[in-house]
Amino acid sequence: MTAPVYRRADEQEARDLQTDDPYSITYPEIIAIADRNGTKVELIEQFDCIGGAMWSGHHYRKSPLVKSVRNIGNAMRYLLVTGKAELGLASSSFPAGISGVEVGAQEIHVSYIGMGGGGVGASICRANARGVLRAVCDPAGGSRLAGAEIWVPRRERVLIGVDDTDTPEAGATWTLAHNIGRAVEDDATRYISHTIVQLFPVPEKTKNCVSTVCEFATTEPERLVRLYRRLLEKYTLSPKTGMAVFRGFDPSPILGFARKAKRGYVSLQALEDAGGSDLSIEMDGKGIIGAIAAIPFYCNYTEALSLWNGSH
Repeated sequence: MTAPVYRRADEQEARDLQTDDPYSITYPEIIAIADRNGTKVELIEQFDCIGGAMWSGHHYRKSPLVKSVRNIGNAMRYLLVTGKAELGLASSSFPAGISGVEVGAQEIHVSYIGMGGGGVGASICRANARGVLRAVCDPAGGSRLAGAEIWVPRRERVLIGVDDTDTPEAGATWTLAHNIGRAVEDDATRYISHTIVQLFPVPEKTKNCVSTVCEFATTEPERLVRLYRRLLEKYTLSPKTGMAVFRGFDPSPILGFARKAKRGYVSLQALEDAGGSDLSIEMDGKGIIGAIAAIPFYCNYTEALSLWNGSH
């Protein structure tokens, strides 16, 4: 094997930063998903600097508007409730936070405030992120108190579960699901996550008996589902393909059915009315059970990947 060759920066390159502002780090993208009632928001901040993101997650969770914080891949996810809060900021112990969350018909408005370096993160770092429609931002740096208000599109969560696209001779569902997710992504639809779900290893499995769920944040849910199904129908190798769609903030009503599918055989009758009108079947091949079962495990990688052998 040939050793990799690393490019050596010349002296000038080594002295210059590849940025116009050495005291700002722009978040690559900020996305917000609201529930149907407009009372809850999941704020998804994709980061480039993991240290800054972890610092924010540590301190922002102290805001009364922040109900939980999760680090998933290259993003921090904040579960927020709407409202305004007077933050009792204090140096070192609580130097920054989220002070306002409002949900409109088409936009979500989030306010940040911070002290010192936390004010830099709460202002210009977020104001310049992709996905921000407009922003009002304070001058920041040094020991100043600074913040920003940003407006981002109000998006809906769409979870697409897929199973049985492969055959014993070719294919893999998880790769096809991911590639279609990338293909349908645009400014209106952002591809957020991909989760492989281990199901009970029934004899009919291709090999590993896993299904896949892809998560999207979108302003055009009908178009997203239509495009995804069109590509799935085009590229699947199996006549047994299942595709299920959940349009809603929280798919936990399906979790009981999904856990049964991890423990053993399950039929669609066991689903009953779980998911209600938020759940739809787009392709009803035999893989539809695995497709539905994948949905509530999105981003819950520990439980999704665990193998339950029927005695769990």
